[in-house]
Formats: sequence, C-alpha cells, structure tokens
Amino acid sequence: MAKMKKGGFRCVECNAKASELHRDYSNGILKITICKLCQKPVDKYIEYDPVIILIDAILCKTQAFRHILYNTSLDIHWKLCVFWLLCEAYLRWSLLHGSKQSGDPADIIRYAKEWDFYGKFGLAALELCAFCLGVLCFLWLAVGRLQGGTVELGPLLRALLLSCYGKVLLVPVVIWEHDYSLLCLGLIKLFVLMSNLQAVRVIMNSSRRLSLMAVCLGLLTETCVAQACRRLPWSIQDVFDCQSSSPHCDKLTSPQG
Repeated sequence: MAKMKKGGFRCVECNAKASELHRDYSNGILKITICKLCQKPVDKYIEYDPVIILIDAILCKTQAFRHILYNTSLDIHWKLCVFWLLCEAYLRWSLLHGSKQSGDPADIIRYAKEWDFYGKFGLAALELCAFCLGVLCFLWLAVGRLQGGTVELGPLLRALLLSCYGKVLLVPVVIWEHDYSLLCLGLIKLFVLMSNLQAVRVIMNSSRRLSLMAVCLGLLTETCVAQACRRLPWSIQDVFDCQSSSPHCDKLTSPQG
C-alpha cells in the first residue's frame, strides 16, 4: 500500500472529492470507502502492489495517475528531476565527446570537458524550465483568464515533474549504447510527452484537446530555447579551442571596420 496523504483525496474513477480512502474498524479490519457519486471504490489501488500501479501508470491509465497525483504523498519529484537531468546531461556530453577521443593528458582539456558537462546539465535544466513554463502559462491564460477557472500551479508543476519519470529510461541508453540510440531517445521523448499530457488532463480535469495544446506549446517553447542556446558561444570547450588558435580568434573577434 502506498503512503497516503491527509485529506484532499479524489475518486480514481470519477474524480469526485472524498474525505477518506478507507475506514479502519476494530481488530485491524479495513473497509474501502465507496464513492457517493459513482458508487465505486474511491481508490482501488490502495490494495494493489506498487508494481501493478507502475504498470498502469506506464499504460497512462487515468485511474493510476489520479491515485499517484491525488491520493499519495510522493514528494520525490525534485530528486527525480535532478537525477534524470544528470542522466540527460551525461548522455549529451557523451555524444559530444564520443567522437573526440584525445590522448592529451593536459589538465586544461579535462577541465574543458568537465565544464562542458556542467553546460549540458544547465542546458537540460533550462529546457525543462522552458517546457514547464510554457505549459503553466498556457493553462493559466486559457483556463484562469479566458474561462475564469482556477489553476493550481503547485500541483500542476508537481504533476509535470512526476510525469517525466520516463526519462529514467535514459540510464540504459547511456549504459548500453548501440546503433539505435537515436530511435530509443525519440521513443522515450514521445512516451514522456504522453505522460505529461495525461498528467495535465488529470490535474486540470480537462479535455484531451486542451491538454494536447498545453503540452505542444510547452514543447515549442522548449525547442525555441534549445535552438537559441545552441546559437550562443557558451561552450567552454570552444573557448579553450579558440584560445589555442589565437590568430584565428583574433580575426573572428575583431570588430568589423
């Protein structure tokens, strides 16, 4: 049974609010609460094994997402976020330096590669922030302003971060590199976006169209930020390469007359 929070429960079937998930009688007898609206158990997953819950979450079932986002106290979203950002940064860093094997033991080369890893981590974090900001801003404008609804940004951000759990699959991609790595990365990205869409749909209790528009706008914002960052000379390795060939750099950096 997953760890449950206090109050604020939701029925996993109809999304109706509930005061409790089960009632504890004497002698350790537990009885699952029945939803007053749909007449079904408020949360059937409290009796399920975590593996079953994970499988249903992978299948993007609405009931599993409601159980995780509303009826459990999972406060590990920030830790998971840092973990998969590190995995993504290492994957990008390894792709950057995989074809640049150098036997030069100079410390400046090692430091340059190390700073490149930090740069990749910062870029991955910036792209994630851009994606979340795009989704939150769209929903705040579309639902909060145009429709006069309420948008709880905190639970929505938590749902977006938790629904990125598919990025953990980057770990085997990093460990077992093969010719189909790019295809695997594309499939992982698609799966994460589908999970994001389902998380937005569950938290906002909205239609698939609105959730799809929000996720697409977030993806567009992330892509624009990534393209803008790639056009900037932020790479430390480029700075060191430029310093090693100073006459060429002087021509590039000299003001045009």
